Amino acid sequence: MAGIHVAKATRLPMQAKDTVEVEAGRGIVGDRYHGTRHRHVTVQSRETLDEAARVFGREVASELTRRNVTVSHGVVPRDPGARIRVGEVLLEVVRVAAPCKLLDDTIGAGAQEALRRRAGTVFRVLEGGTIRVGDPVDLGVDLSSPVPRPA
Repeated sequence: MAGIHVAKATRLPMQAKDTVEVEAGRGIVGDRYHGTRHRHVTVQSRETLDEAARVFGREVASELTRRNVTVSHGVVPRDPGARIRVGEVLLEVVRVAAPCKLLDDTIGAGAQEALRRRAGTVFRVLEGGTIRVGDPVDLGVDLSSPVPRPA
């Protein structure tokens, strides 16, 4: 895994972290979305950001997209119900993360459009634990194995 970023409030800058604690049914401890109903963790791919950069015409820094986790390679699933594992943490897709207008302010005019369909995915946390930069990532967890649902 390439990076972890959190923000304590909606418009505050994202802060890089080496390690975060993630709670089942709640999200990343210390992040603005901790405790929300379904938007626990957002995940994007560095490969997809590089694709957006080609469309945009310059680099798209991971922390400026406002997503929590950036995986180094692969395509992050977008279909609701799909699961991934990041380190100890099991995540389930809720929906695609749509890029917001704020990206044109923080990255530059045209960033929102360049990131359309490339802005990552919103997940709920099924199994909590610790996530560390460098942890292994499995972008295709077998759906046939039973997983407890958060209460």
